[in-house]
Amino acid sequence: MKYVLAIDQGTTSSRAILFDKNLQVKFLSQKEFTQYFPKSGWVEHDPFEIWSSVLFVCNDVIKKAGITGNDIVSIGISNQRETTIIWNKKTGKPLYNAIVWQDRRTLSICDELKANNYEKIITKTTGLLVDPYFSGTKIKWILDRNQEIREACENGEYLFGTIDTFLIWNFTEGKSHVTDATNASRTMLYDIGADCWSEEICKLLNVPSAMLPTVLNCADDFGKSSSKLFGASIPISGVAGDQHAATIGQACFDPGMVKSTYGTGCFVMLNTGQTRIYSKNRLLTTVGYRLDGETTYALEGSIFIAGAAVQWLRDGVKLISSAVETEKLAKASDFEQSIYFVPAFTGLGAPYWDADARGAIYGLNRNSGIEEISRAVLESVGYQTRDLLEAMISDAPNVGTSVLRVDGGMSASDWTMQFLANIIGSPVDRPNMLETTALGVAWLAGMHVGFYPNKENFSSDWAKDRRFKPQMDQDLRNRLIEGWGLAIKRTLLK
Repeated sequence: MKYVLAIDQGTTSSRAILFDKNLQVKFLSQKEFTQYFPKSGWVEHDPFEIWSSVLFVCNDVIKKAGITGNDIVSIGISNQRETTIIWNKKTGKPLYNAIVWQDRRTLSICDELKANNYEKIITKTTGLLVDPYFSGTKIKWILDRNQEIREACENGEYLFGTIDTFLIWNFTEGKSHVTDATNASRTMLYDIGADCWSEEICKLLNVPSAMLPTVLNCADDFGKSSSKLFGASIPISGVAGDQHAATIGQACFDPGMVKSTYGTGCFVMLNTGQTRIYSKNRLLTTVGYRLDGETTYALEGSIFIAGAAVQWLRDGVKLISSAVETEKLAKASDFEQSIYFVPAFTGLGAPYWDADARGAIYGLNRNSGIEEISRAVLESVGYQTRDLLEAMISDAPNVGTSVLRVDGGMSASDWTMQFLANIIGSPVDRPNMLETTALGVAWLAGMHVGFYPNKENFSSDWAKDRRFKPQMDQDLRNRLIEGWGLAIKRTLLK
């Protein structure tokens, strides 16, 4: 048996999955790692702990399968996007902890860029809004702390990378300093029209170009893993940021197709083909994927908190002991109570983009309890998704879709997906293969080395597990949406 090893390096855990010749999951390993919150709004990871967790799950899944590195034809990497690492080129030692995509510390830098009217040129070039979410201002924040380090970066002594780049550099023992077009497009430094780093924006943020990685296709030759790691040198042939990988895994290859991934956050991505559509509703224009030098674009809406809200119920306020309890609690709740949970723990993402907003619960009364709060947490995912879809329909009426393909951990909840279908008023398709992010990079990696079929055959094999059809009365839907809108308005006013 031969396999493709897919690495899904997420915000809270690292996973390794072995896919067989038929693109089926055969073995899986997962390991959580530490989240650091040094100040309000700051989120960090230990880069070495991430690398260690990835090595652990890779070796663990190989052990479970009873194989060696010689049985793996290729490695694919999917990763949390925008998370920023700078490390020493000679020693591999990180200059600072990884600053996570959720981190809001660079808000003042972003405010200054906006005040100086730079957002228009940044959006036109990168497709992104000026926000702490993206990597560019994170790099600037790190380098602004030490002029000597900045000079060292200008001399090529330090390297920048998102998580994929850092992993590849370590896998190849420093031989490959590369990324793919999807991850590059999330840095706020990449010209998505010219497919290259923007000299203008790098100069604007004072980011030395010498520290930036080479940008490749999503399916490409990223280097080979050191034979010391798995007993064989394995080609790394597929890389994509997690949401782009999920779009590929959902076979959303045609303009108008849309997927929504429910992990730590929620991310809705609409394929717009060869056309870059610039949003009037503060959505992001991004590289959907790049294959054989041809770029497919997408509109994306990012919700910062989805599954992380359930994690907060478990680890923060300790109202539950496991995530699966929320569905049972929601079913047992009093549906006469209109409770709204706005999960703005680190601000609100699209289409609001309010970095100052903070989480709130509205509508509580004396009889409200854990059941109603749990239901409101799950419902918030549906409401936020609806906000994004409405914005997308407004921006791209000619490529709008009538079916939403879903994936990610929360998509396994029938109750949550039914509410989603009810509140958006459209069918929701859940695929047989919920591991769509890993599937996407597995296919990229395997396809590049001739192990998997081409795009058309891969797409034709996509199959749904279940379709959730809207069942909610239109009047009730309208009342609920109106209440959500009021909750958002009150949150933004704060």
